Amino acid sequence: MSTSRGNIASSDISTSTTGTAGHALVTGAGSGIGAAIVADLAAHGWEVTGVDVRQDALDAVLAEVRERTGATTHALVGDLGDESFARDAVAVAWERRPLDALVNAAGVYPAIPFLEITPAQWDRVQHVNVRAVLLATQELGRRAVAAGRTPAVVNITSGAARAARPGTAHYSTSKAALTLLTQASAVELGPAGIRVNAVAPGFVDVDSPVNPVTPEYATAVRRNVLPGRAEPGDIASAVRFLLGPDARWVSGTTLSVDGGASGGTTALPQHWPTTTSTQQPATSAAAAASGAPAAAPAPAPTVPHLSEVSA
Repeated sequence: MSTSRGNIASSDISTSTTGTAGHALVTGAGSGIGAAIVADLAAHGWEVTGVDVRQDALDAVLAEVRERTGATTHALVGDLGDESFARDAVAVAWERRPLDALVNAAGVYPAIPFLEITPAQWDRVQHVNVRAVLLATQELGRRAVAAGRTPAVVNITSGAARAARPGTAHYSTSKAALTLLTQASAVELGPAGIRVNAVAPGFVDVDSPVNPVTPEYATAVRRNVLPGRAEPGDIASAVRFLLGPDARWVSGTTLSVDGGASGGTTALPQHWPTTTSTQQPATSAAAAASGAPAAAPAPAPTVPHLSEVSA
């Protein structure tokens, strides 16, 4: 079936009667974390409408999801940072079936040195990472409040919202804004029963031509408290939890899924002695009584000054 409204056209392919868990709108569904969220929700009984700016990528993801899960899926192609598209996209999805969830997973991460960021590059990152979330969540909120429904919203932010990294001034700023947008929208939509939360991934092992990283960077970020890297499915599982009934009393919260990186780092070298002894040296009095020479005190372990430790 094809549906048109305003400036968008959508298509849906229904291959089963799944969807008992609800109807979710997932942005950035054509690759990476967004695609993993679509697959995870579909596998757990959700009907899913995926949104992306890339028609071919989105169609490929949804086709694979239908083949693997038999789920009902729908595709919407366009830019949710455009006000008219955001309004029409949410309307088309809602009129097909009222939404029970919105997952804002679309995002861009072009690493650019601070002194080289152009106004256009800055605006693009804020447009995709913040403005699109604002518009989509507003449209969902208006419809939900009018209908007396209580959908849940999950935004995908980042550990970069808490700590800046080289080349990410525009990205870190956008994700910090998204973290506060999550809290502010949770405060205002909460009285209507609408929960809004966020998931903050660390480095995720995603093959992305849009947001590539260098091999050196990938190696460095493997130094998590937990070894290795997250996979997109790890983020998807956290999203599904926040959308579900087990999180009914959770709102305005950002859940870190980063291998422990937000709690500390193992990148610093060890600075304590590798071996310790529980034996105490003989006292001078005991040594004198036995006629043995007094034991020399053990040297204190050398602890480097902070300036000697490099990350």
